[in-house]
Amino acid sequence: MTVSGKPRGSYAKTAARRREILEAGIEVFSASGFRGGSIREIAERVGMSQAGLLHHFSNKNELLAGVLELRDDTSRDISNLDSADGVGHLRGLVKVVEYNAGVPGLVELHCVLSAEATSPDHPAHSYFVTRYRSVVALTTQSFESARAAGQLAPGVDPASAARTLVALMDGLQVQWLLDRTSVDMAEETRRYLRPLLTVPL
Repeated sequence: MTVSGKPRGSYAKTAARRREILEAGIEVFSASGFRGGSIREIAERVGMSQAGLLHHFSNKNELLAGVLELRDDTSRDISNLDSADGVGHLRGLVKVVEYNAGVPGLVELHCVLSAEATSPDHPAHSYFVTRYRSVVALTTQSFESARAAGQLAPGVDPASAARTLVALMDGLQVQWLLDRTSVDMAEETRRYLRPLLTVPL
């Protein structure tokens, strides 16, 4: 770091190069899955050797972890999910769905890897198990907060509503990937949520 706190040129270049590799990893893993995608193909996409890529990420599993972390960071950044509460968090989820419609590579990555990762020996298995538990728990808490604020419709069970919402979002992604003219993912998500709330979404 410099005295001013700004990263030195070499550090900034390294960070930019890592980001470039991760974005190439998203493309390759989206198209071929984790098992089918290769370090060599990712290296070729960014114009470097396998040895050069492994200078930034020591192995394929570490690269996958970086790709998944980048995807999660992007979702948090665009929706501010971590600080939103109740209906605010649900609105943030809709923003994520809207964003996803513009990044088919990320959507495809999620669909391919989450299906592959149902196998216990997949390197992303623990990540997806933990991720789904976290997402469902956070969304359940949001419905519970909405209920405490008098913003949840009578008779709605927060845990059931949360699990159904997550399943709906995942299912819509698959339909959208198969035919992008067939469904408006964000609008369908809103249609599910509106009857559950007593305030505008």
